[in-house]
Amino acid sequence: MKFSAAALSAAFILTSFAAGAADYPAPKQGEWIAKDFKFHTGETMGELRLHYTTVGEPTGQPVLVLHGSGGSAASMLTPGFAGELFGAGQALDATKYYIIIPDGIGHGKSSKPSDGMKTAFPKYNYEDMVDAQYRLVKEGLGIKHLRLVMGNSMGGMHSWIWGTKYPNEMDALAPMAAQPTAMASRNWMLRRMMLETIRNDPDYVSGNYVTQPRMMKYAIQAFGLATSGGTLAWQAQAPTAEKADKIVDDRLAAPVTADANDFIWQWEASRDYDPSPGLEKIAATTLLINAADDERNPPETGITEAAMKRVKNGKLYLIPASPQTRGHGTTGAASFYTQPLRELLQSAPQKTM
Repeated sequence: MKFSAAALSAAFILTSFAAGAADYPAPKQGEWIAKDFKFHTGETMGELRLHYTTVGEPTGQPVLVLHGSGGSAASMLTPGFAGELFGAGQALDATKYYIIIPDGIGHGKSSKPSDGMKTAFPKYNYEDMVDAQYRLVKEGLGIKHLRLVMGNSMGGMHSWIWGTKYPNEMDALAPMAAQPTAMASRNWMLRRMMLETIRNDPDYVSGNYVTQPRMMKYAIQAFGLATSGGTLAWQAQAPTAEKADKIVDDRLAAPVTADANDFIWQWEASRDYDPSPGLEKIAATTLLINAADDERNPPETGITEAAMKRVKNGKLYLIPASPQTRGHGTTGAASFYTQPLRELLQSAPQKTM
């Protein structure tokens, strides 16, 4: 399993929230091949490999959980997330729910550029990734209807697409660390700068590199420090230049094991994300979980609040900023929102299919 240094740093931060996390049934691995998968570009892949992880038994109520950019199902199985949700008596008790966590296209053990196609791999976008998830759920696993679709960061954006593109496929929707509006502003500008830094590294050689581009780790860490971690938390952790230097040194010392083409494809997939035209189509009871100090989805712009007014049966749960929150990384710690999630599942009408 490959992770970027940024993903590893985020996972390390999230484990600090894990006190009291409960055990849950052992995860099981699976793989399904989507035949003749058509991308939004018009390209078709004869066999698209989709890897996934499940927790619980197929007899349980099906729940789809979606990971963030550069992650995989493994990045959702942290003590701070799975350990707070999947255990006995918890909000997504795996003795009651059947939890499905796919590796998105281009991520984890699903088909990706580094498998051999390199830059010939189709330039997928978020709708392609959701369409692949849909086929896995319906064709691969034979699930007729989902109790809940939830996801974090990129997975939160995928959740919004699920709600607008497949509105009758779930009872409840819980996007996290995501806005139901177009990718834009600082969020896209910093993503673009990160990708341009990697592409313009002489080591990249138009994607035909022999060794991973040396500037990739600097680009990844700059983006991570700028767009995740929380202002109050960083101030508490690095009140002096010396302590700030130590954090930077530690992050730069961590190995980057991500493949550059995989990484570029993963992050560039967000470029045309915009579920806003379809918000009125959402039929599921919806709970948007965001953090007040989320650097990528700042609430002070008012765009999320305005968009949520168009979602029937939708509400926003905004986690207050504190030294304990981690900005965009906050929603990786489920202890901040277990009760609102319980209430969502208790209140959402259950459809029979």
